[in-house]
Amino acid sequence: MRDVVSISVLLIIGAAASGGAAPNLAAIGLPKGLVAPDTVAVAGATVAFLEGPAVDAAGNVFFSDIAGNRILKLDAKGAVSVFRADSGRTNGNTFDAEGRLISCEGGEQGPGRRRLVRTDMKTGAVTVLTDKYLGKRYNSPNDACVDMEGRIWFTDPRYGLDRSDLEMDVEGVYRIDPDGAVARVLTQQQIHRPNGIAVTADARTLYVVDSHPKVGGNRKIWAFDIEPKGNLGNQRLIFDFGKGRGGDGTRVDMEGNLWVAAGISVKRSQGESLDVPPGVYVISPKGVLLGRIPIPENLITNVAFGGPERKTLYVTAGKTVYRFPVNVSGYAVYPPLAP
Repeated sequence: MRDVVSISVLLIIGAAASGGAAPNLAAIGLPKGLVAPDTVAVAGATVAFLEGPAVDAAGNVFFSDIAGNRILKLDAKGAVSVFRADSGRTNGNTFDAEGRLISCEGGEQGPGRRRLVRTDMKTGAVTVLTDKYLGKRYNSPNDACVDMEGRIWFTDPRYGLDRSDLEMDVEGVYRIDPDGAVARVLTQQQIHRPNGIAVTADARTLYVVDSHPKVGGNRKIWAFDIEPKGNLGNQRLIFDFGKGRGGDGTRVDMEGNLWVAAGISVKRSQGESLDVPPGVYVISPKGVLLGRIPIPENLITNVAFGGPERKTLYVTAGKTVYRFPVNVSGYAVYPPLAP
C-alpha cells in the first residue's frame, strides 16, 4: 500500500513540475550560466539564397541560387533540377518576347561574371549582351525587365561589403536597345541604390526600386516616364517603405499595380528596422498600398507571374519558392496571353 501511495505522490509531483498546463515557451529566457547573457544566434553559413524567378510558356520556373552559384528549374509538376551549374552568380532573370532567358550575372556572395547574358532555350547557346560600360566592368547586375519595344532595362548596384574590385563609382540603371547599344539612364543623382525594376505594358513607365540599407538610405519606389527615344523623365515617388527593409524585386500586373517583394523579420544592421514585415506588397500606380500577402520567411527577394493566364505569382524567399493564385493577369512580354 505504501508503494502505491508513493507512486501516486510521485505522479502528482511530476505533474506539478511540468506545470500541468503547457508552459509559455515564448517567455522562457536564456539558460542562465550556460551561455552569455547577451547570446544571439548568427548565421554560420548560407547555403542557398534564392532570387530572380522567371516563368516560361510551359510553366517552368527558372530561378537563381546566388549562394550556390547556379540557376535552378522548377517544372510544372514540382520537380526541381539544375538548369545551369555555374551561373556566374546570376541574380535576376526574365524572358524576352522570343522566349530567350535574360540573366543578370552578378558579383554578390562570391566572384561573378558581372554581365548580362541571353540564353537560347532551344539550343542552349549563351550570348553576352554587355559586360562593360565605357570600358569598365559592371558592379553586380541585379535585376532586369524587357519592354514591348524589345529594350532591356537592368539595374547595377553592389550590396556586398567588399568593393575593392569595383571599376566604376556609379550604381546605375541601364538600357540595352534592340541594336545592342547600351545607355546609362539613371545615376546617384536620381537614386541611392537601384534594385528591382519593372516596366508597364504600354512601355511608357519604368519603375525602379531604390533600396539602400545604410542609415538614412532610400527605401523607395520611383516611377519615370519613358520618353520616345528611351530617355527617362518626370521622376516621381510612388511609395516610401520608411526605415524598414524596403523593396527588392518587383513586377506589374495588367492593371498597372506593382507587386513588390519587401520586408525582413530579423534585423541585419543599424540601418534597417523591423517596421516592414516580410511579404508581397501590392501598390497601385498612384502609390496607394492595396495590401500585403505575408510570406513566412525572413527575407523576401523577388516575384514573377506565370501559369495559365499568368495568374499565379511565384515568390523567391530565402531558401524557398512560394506560389499563390491571383485574380489579375501579370504583365510580361513572354509568354503572350491567349487572345
